[in-house]
Amino acid sequence: MGNTQANNPTHGVTLEQMLTELLAHYGWEELGRRIAIRCFNSEPSIKSSLVFLRRTPWARQQVETLFITMKTRPSKATTVADDRRPRLFSKPG
Repeated sequence: MGNTQANNPTHGVTLEQMLTELLAHYGWEELGRRIAIRCFNSEPSIKSSLVFLRRTPWARQQVETLFITMKTRPSKATTVADDRRPRLFSKPG
C-alpha cells in the first residue's frame, strides 16, 4: 500500500531539483525552445524561473511533463558502434 508513488518520477522531487536537472540536461537555450516562456529565453536564472513557475500552473505543468519525459525515456546510444547489445544475426568480424 505504501508504493502508491513508486512509479511517479516527480515524487519527492522539488521544483528546483527538476529545473536544475532539466538545465543540466538541456541547457537554457534548448529548454527555452522546448518550453516557450520568457524566463527561459530572456536573461534566464534559476531564481526568476522558480518564482514564475510557482505562480503559473500551466508553465509548471509543462516543466513537470518535460522532466517526466526526460526521466522515463531511455537514453539512446550515440552511435551503432557504442551499442553493445548482442546481435542475433551479426556478421562475424
